[in-house]
Amino acid sequence: MRIARIATPAGPVHVRESVDGWVPIEDPYPAFAEGRRPVDAGTPLLGELLAPCEPLVVVGIAQNGPEHASPVQAWLKSPRSVVASGVPVTLRRDAGTTVAEGEIALVIGRETTGLTAANAHEYVLGVTAVNDLSSPDRAAVDPRNFEPKAGEGYTPLGPVIDTEADLDDVSLEFFVDGVLAGATSSRALPSSPRECLAYLAAWTTLGPGDVVMTGAPTSQAPIDPGALVEIEVAGIRLVTPTR
Repeated sequence: MRIARIATPAGPVHVRESVDGWVPIEDPYPAFAEGRRPVDAGTPLLGELLAPCEPLVVVGIAQNGPEHASPVQAWLKSPRSVVASGVPVTLRRDAGTTVAEGEIALVIGRETTGLTAANAHEYVLGVTAVNDLSSPDRAAVDPRNFEPKAGEGYTPLGPVIDTEADLDDVSLEFFVDGVLAGATSSRALPSSPRECLAYLAAWTTLGPGDVVMTGAPTSQAPIDPGALVEIEVAGIRLVTPTR
């Protein structure tokens, strides 16, 4: 199932993708916690696609590799920076080079208490695409990673969540202005999605709708204002026009 959220006059509505359009569904998170698919809640709707979830926590992963003292490191990014696919993002002009990072995003389905590498798939609602826009030049003056990861709209996410993707084998392609800039998969990450989730669960509890960005060791590129960035994860294409 591919799940999204659309804007309606009554507020955001969870929907599933179908040949007939966007079909409203019940809140998918309680259904996931109960081990079942969400049921339909109406007839197909039209509306503007929003980001597919509203995370309270967005976690970024630094994929340092097995030779590093800390193969996995995590940091937090403001959930207020999350925007939908297709939303134009104004790049900062005061922070040096902007880098677009195409990443696999894991959307948490239920509280991660008890999560291990072996059972991590039982806690993940699904996967989607994320563009972790960054200003790495700021790391020289801000090693805590606040400034390098801050910016209005600097976390484009979506447009849908694939609930049936294989956590261990998620494809990723990364395009800048229509040119392929990287192609990889979750199998190629130094630390797998399972290992990343187990690391996080050992230190904090994530909850429904929270997002884990799994890192971009081979899927990033510097961009200039006006660039069009497209990230395809498990066949889900996230589009970010910049200005």
